[in-house]
Amino acid sequence: MDIKELTERMNEFVRSKGWYEADSPRPQTPRNLAISLSLEANEALEHFQWGDNLKDKGELAGELADVALYLLQLASVSGIDLEQAVLRKLDMNANRSWDS
Repeated sequence: MDIKELTERMNEFVRSKGWYEADSPRPQTPRNLAISLSLEANEALEHFQWGDNLKDKGELAGELADVALYLLQLASVSGIDLEQAVLRKLDMNANRSWDS
């Protein structure tokens, strides 16, 4: 499954919950999605709060899935082709140096 297919599955899920509706208690705006993305990324950090050893790989996998879903949705509602954005960024980074 590629990014476009994952995005469509995510959109189907959000539509099924009614979260794209104008009167939704969870408006799917870029601002709200960016906040949710950040919150979920911080939940992934909690797994390493008091040490380097991962205790529950399954729980971390769930948090990373949440991060990925919010990222896909934020890109989707913002009209960004995430696959192309990633490829462009990889090309840009290929010519960067972080050691100087």
